[in-house]
Amino acid sequence: QVQLVESGGGLVQSGGSLRLSCAASGFTCRNYAMSCYRQAPGKGRDLVATIGVPGGTTTYADSVKVRFTILRDNAKNMVYLQMNSLKPEDTAVYFCNARWSLIGRVVWGQGTQVTVSS
Repeated sequence: QVQLVESGGGLVQSGGSLRLSCAASGFTCRNYAMSCYRQAPGKGRDLVATIGVPGGTTTYADSVKVRFTILRDNAKNMVYLQMNSLKPEDTAVYFCNARWSLIGRVVWGQGTQVTVSS
């Protein structure tokens, strides 16, 4: 079964840190561009960060640059989003996404809630 499972969300105070984990199963994530998206209440789903293939180039939304870091561990089939200096506006459901453009496959996780209190 092909799936992505996120974990590591929760409630944190402004200025705090969280690390989200995405566990891939049923496929090898090193072949995929891996991304994290987020969706705040009443808003659309926005791209937060991507780590590409094969070189691992990273890109970030302007709103999270410097504060967030996306990492991949191909040996563990995992992707991580390290989130530092969190702000209340970072509150959202965070989703993992795997995309292999060559074969047109996209996999989404179920999402994990991140809440940042002021």
